[in-house]
Amino acid sequence: MSQYTTKCLIIGSGPAGYTAGIYTSRANLSPVMVEGIQPGGQLVQTTDIENFPGYPDGILGPEMMEQFRAQALRFGLRILSGEVTDVDFSTRPFKAYVNGGKDEIVADTVIISTGASARYLGLPDEEKYRGLGVSACATCDGFFFRKRPVAVVGGGDTACEEALYLATLASKVYMIVRKDYLRASKYMQARVAANEKIEVLYNTQTEGLFGQDAVEGAHLVRNKGTENEERFDIAIDGFFLGIGHKPNTEVFAGKIELDEAGYIVTEGHSMATNVPGVFAAGDVADPVYQQAVSAAGMGCRAALDAERFILLHSAD
Repeated sequence: MSQYTTKCLIIGSGPAGYTAGIYTSRANLSPVMVEGIQPGGQLVQTTDIENFPGYPDGILGPEMMEQFRAQALRFGLRILSGEVTDVDFSTRPFKAYVNGGKDEIVADTVIISTGASARYLGLPDEEKYRGLGVSACATCDGFFFRKRPVAVVGGGDTACEEALYLATLASKVYMIVRKDYLRASKYMQARVAANEKIEVLYNTQTEGLFGQDAVEGAHLVRNKGTENEERFDIAIDGFFLGIGHKPNTEVFAGKIELDEAGYIVTEGHSMATNVPGVFAAGDVADPVYQQAVSAAGMGCRAALDAERFILLHSAD
């Protein structure tokens, strides 16, 4: 077993983790990052990014994350490959175990930036067309489907919000709803019903997607498994998942406070968790916005919080 000691351990990469790495490195905290099983986070699976300040011509997601990483390395961030599989936050300094105990990291402070994973239906075509019409973020990718038909899967508030946003850009928005009703709030249901661009397909499931080089349509089935079963196709250029995200917090269950959905709870205006010295940043602590630019800002705040914590507790 290899052991590392640091003033600040960053668990997870992505915009939040790399930004925290930049700030903690510049503060001479000698940070160590365990980058996780998907270095760079969700953005490495994203194609064009046009809404992050500083890139007037846009940038590919993997390229942006490589630039974030290079900048953090330039200031001295030490990055370890692997995944944190267990933590001990019961006493300080804290301990984290990598890859089942292969490595142990002892840290004065911890910043958790493990992100959240979009929920998908599990269709092989979702992976085939990811970045080629399939998206889990209307705010990120809706701009590319101006005046083009799209579909949103889901019947809750998230799906309704995605559909309403896309209706400001797309020519047509289908909502593919498994049940015979929307689970969204009455207010959201009313807004969807009042929008002429949105057509709700109830009792409908997606069987697959099709297209030559990108999504051109979806294979759907209505009333599946009943005598009224009906199979049909719709022509779409974009297929958006509106069934939520799952925060990557399994390893922290029982170690820090999580909300009902599994997101890390932070206190007040800080990035502090209920365990003094442990902070959280990015999508893992943000069920609302989930944008790269806000995640980066949270990474900055968590780093500053960690620096202040060390200054105040240096004699402990």
